[in-house]
Amino acid sequence: MRSGVFHHTPALLRKLWEERSMSNVTVREARKDDFQQWEPLWDGYTRFYEREPDAKITAMLWDRAFDPYEPIHILVAEMDGRIVGIVHYLYHRSTSLIAPVCYLQDLFTEQGLRGKGVGRALIEAVYARAQEAGAARVYWMTHETNATAMKLYDNIAEKSGFLQYRKNLT
Repeated sequence: MRSGVFHHTPALLRKLWEERSMSNVTVREARKDDFQQWEPLWDGYTRFYEREPDAKITAMLWDRAFDPYEPIHILVAEMDGRIVGIVHYLYHRSTSLIAPVCYLQDLFTEQGLRGKGVGRALIEAVYARAQEAGAARVYWMTHETNATAMKLYDNIAEKSGFLQYRKNLT
């Protein structure tokens, strides 16, 4: 390396890009007037998991998020005044802990912004709110084929080792 010239390694450039990208992200509570920007991201999340959006479910989720008696919360990530990511989370009791736990149920960012810090900012905002609420843990699931998301998750959380089993009743 020549004297006086700063050499940027690929890892350093990636880190600088992520820091710059994250500094442009603002995470906040969803507002009622966010629906028009939130809905396409929710539909994208639904389609990502190979389901068709259902207008009744969409309306119910949105209404529940603004009902003070419901445990569902929505955060949005904004860049330049535009919503580019969403996260839904809720609190529930646990049989093995005294404090409640926080389930991060849905996380979605615009495809072109994946790997740019939006998902991390949303998850860290959930961590902060869960800690403020006195929750003992935050947990979530992802599909085994979601390799892009797992790259992030492996850096900010621990794998529990548990597998999910389910039986649909409706």
